[in-house]
Amino acid sequence: MRFQDKVVVITGGASGIGKTIRDRFEAEGAKTAIIDIRPNDYFQGSVSDQRLLEQFAAKVIRDFGKVDILVNNAKPIMQGIDECSYEAFSHALAVGVSGPFYLTRLFMPVFSDQASVINITSTRQDQSMPQTESYAAAKGALAA
Repeated sequence: MRFQDKVVVITGGASGIGKTIRDRFEAEGAKTAIIDIRPNDYFQGSVSDQRLLEQFAAKVIRDFGKVDILVNNAKPIMQGIDECSYEAFSHALAVGVSGPFYLTRLFMPVFSDQASVINITSTRQDQSMPQTESYAAAKGALAA
């Protein structure tokens, strides 16, 4: 129970890698809080929405009073430069960069002394593949 009494916040935690991260932390005793656009048992919403991030952060702070680990995992859209509109690209950056930045800022006052922020990036940040430019740009910016 390495994470007993630790509070772990995970963006994109309802499925895929995020759900696996959540399940593993819970198996080690952590309390988890997730935000995801998919239905889940904690908070449904997009990390691209400033107002929803503020509501989510307030709920986490009310429920737990602290954050020990923040995992920025929410997946930006994956579209190619030939099909991705300005709005869609801006949304990818909001999910992949602005949201994690702002959520980290919102939790700064309640991060525990040994808190960690984990940013889930991708090999596509260094070598994009065709039709993934929006995703690659967001992951590259998050890595920076």
